[in-house]
Amino acid sequence: MRWYALAYIAGLMIGYRYMARMAVNASLWPQQPPVSRENIDDLLLWVTLGVILGGRLGYVLFYNPSYYIAHPGQILAVWSGGMSFHGGAAGVIIALLLFARRKNLPALALGDMTAAAVPIGLLFGRLANFINSELWGRPTDVAWGVVFPTGGPLPRHPSQLYEAGLEGLLAFIVITIFVWRRQAFARPGLATGLFVLIYGASRMFVELFRQPDAHIGFLSGGLTMGQALSIPMVIAGLGFIVYAQRKA
Repeated sequence: MRWYALAYIAGLMIGYRYMARMAVNASLWPQQPPVSRENIDDLLLWVTLGVILGGRLGYVLFYNPSYYIAHPGQILAVWSGGMSFHGGAAGVIIALLLFARRKNLPALALGDMTAAAVPIGLLFGRLANFINSELWGRPTDVAWGVVFPTGGPLPRHPSQLYEAGLEGLLAFIVITIFVWRRQAFARPGLATGLFVLIYGASRMFVELFRQPDAHIGFLSGGLTMGQALSIPMVIAGLGFIVYAQRKA
């Protein structure tokens, strides 16, 4: 059992319990909750498959396609590492849309509940990255620099902790305030937009301190792959927020 596996399990199970609590709390919804506790029970399997399959395929397609074209047998070797958040997000979106259609449920309501819970998984996942000594930052002379066992002799930014704080803790606090204090679920798409915007902006910022993947390096204009994939998220997040405010 690996730290990253434990992070996935903890994020999925705690996120599931949090969504189940939101589903039965009538005060969060303008009318009756459109999603039942039983729906959340069924959704857990769909989201788990979306996270794992989407995260793996996203890494294969976005970060190292040439290697996996040459070694197709390694595509399913998730125990060797290699998961992409952006791919996992796409997998979860597809899973939510298919589940909503199958159960005749409002897709935006499912999306908003999921967006409120996803930062929990991100927090655990980035902490596991730190423990695993992976995805570390660029060399630095700041007092909190860390010498990672796999990162050479130089102190580096603990970029995993930056991401845990921004994509995980900050996103969870902001969305929780909007859901529990400001009736975010009365504006379908608002919680989704907040999460997508916060994640995209946070990832673009942290990429300034995170070491780019060695086999990719910097893209044109000095962008990293993480920044390039996050720009559409910022735009989409703003779009969801505007849509939610107009359709409230």
